[in-house]
Amino acid sequence: MDKQDEKLLQQFFSEAAQQTIEDNGFTERVMNRLPVRMKRYTRIWTGCCILFAALLFTLFHGWELLLVQLEVFIRTTIAEPPHINPIMVVFTLFCLLMIGVYELLSYERVIR
Repeated sequence: MDKQDEKLLQQFFSEAAQQTIEDNGFTERVMNRLPVRMKRYTRIWTGCCILFAALLFTLFHGWELLLVQLEVFIRTTIAEPPHINPIMVVFTLFCLLMIGVYELLSYERVIR
């Protein structure tokens, strides 16, 4: 797509975004009827879940478990080097490429 086509598309969509559809106040009535208290409940629920997770992490000695798992991982890696699977390497590189492309595209949208 050349710059002229892109310019025409942007002009078309900017004009379309400025149009309003008359709905006799339907959208505003619906937005006013949405429960505000639900937002408060979700925040309280999220806070309770975080506190519960922190409590379980503390009760089950989470830091010690993480350190033990890290030590086992390091000792296993030193004792037996990992075997490289070519399919996993290609898959990982493909995923990293897709993430990079997505980041570039989303960054372009933010700039505009």
